[in-house]
Amino acid sequence: MSQNTSRDFSREMSEGFRAGAAIAGGVRTETTGPETHDGLKQAELLRDLATRAKGGIGLSAVAPELVAEPMAQVAGEGVPVIAVAGGQVAPGSGVRLLIENDNYELGRLLADATAERLPPGSAGKVVIGSNSPAMPALDQRALGLRERLAERLPKLQVIGPLDTGRDLTTNLATWQRLADANADAVALLGAGDVDAINLAAVHAAKNATWLAAAFSIDPKALQGVKDGHLFATVSAEHFLKGAVAGWLLAEQAARGRTLPEGWLVAPGLLVQASNVDEILRRQADEASRLASARPQLDAFVADAGKHLRSLDQAK
Repeated sequence: MSQNTSRDFSREMSEGFRAGAAIAGGVRTETTGPETHDGLKQAELLRDLATRAKGGIGLSAVAPELVAEPMAQVAGEGVPVIAVAGGQVAPGSGVRLLIENDNYELGRLLADATAERLPPGSAGKVVIGSNSPAMPALDQRALGLRERLAERLPKLQVIGPLDTGRDLTTNLATWQRLADANADAVALLGAGDVDAINLAAVHAAKNATWLAAAFSIDPKALQGVKDGHLFATVSAEHFLKGAVAGWLLAEQAARGRTLPEGWLVAPGLLVQASNVDEILRRQADEASRLASARPQLDAFVADAGKHLRSLDQAK
C-alpha cells in the first residue's frame, strides 16, 4: 500500500512491488493507497486490504503513528506486514521489518555535494525547505543536511527547514517567496520531491545563480538536472525498495521463506550532470527500471543480513 496514488515516487514504489513479487512468482498482487497524503484514509484502506491480502502486506505509511493500531491488528491476525519507507516504524505497530533508506545519510550526501560546489570557507546563506515537515524521512534528511553543512562549511548561515507545503501550487509559491526574500543565498535546498520540481522551475524562471537541489527523480526533476537548474537531486530508489518488499513477501507466502527482522537499509543515489542521462534512460519506462534494479535486487536479497540494522536505529 502506497502513501498516495498521485505522486511519482509512490507510483514507482508500487511498480517495484509488483515487479519484485512477479520475479519471486506464485502470488497475486494488489496495490492501493489514498489519492493524496491522507493518513486516516490509508488506515481505512489498510483494514479493507487485510480482508484479502492474507499472504502479506507492504505498507508505506503517510504518518506511521496513524496506522500503528491497524498494522498491529493485522499483524496480530497472523498477516506478515512490512513497513516500506516512511522513515520509521511507530511503536506498537507490531511490525518487525522496515525497508528504508538511511535518510540522515542521504541528507549528508547532498550536503557534501553542495559543499563541493561552494568555495572553501563560504560564509553565505543556505535555505532548507521541506514539503512535508514532521514526516520522519524528510526530517532526517533535513537534519543530515544541516549538520553536515555545519561540519564542512561552519561559516555558512543555514536557515530552516522551512515548511514549503505539500501541494504543488503552494510549494511553488513558497519557493518563489523564499527566493525573493533570500536573493543573496548561495543555495536553496529541498528535502522532498515536490521541492525538487519547483526549485528547478524557480531557478529557471529567475535565471538564478544560487545552487538548487532536492530529493526526487520525477521526470521534471531529472530534466532540471539535465538543464542545469538543479545541480543535483537524490534518488531514494523507491522502485528498488518496493521490489525488495514484493520479493520478500512473495517468497514468504509462496515458499515459507522467513522474513528478516530489523531495518533493511536501502541505498540512495546522487544524480548530477555526470550521470543524469543514464538515469533518464533508466527511468524511461517500467521495463528499463526493472532491468536496472534487477541486479541490485538479486544482490540485496542474497545477502540481506549485510544491510540489516536494529529497528530502534531508525528514528
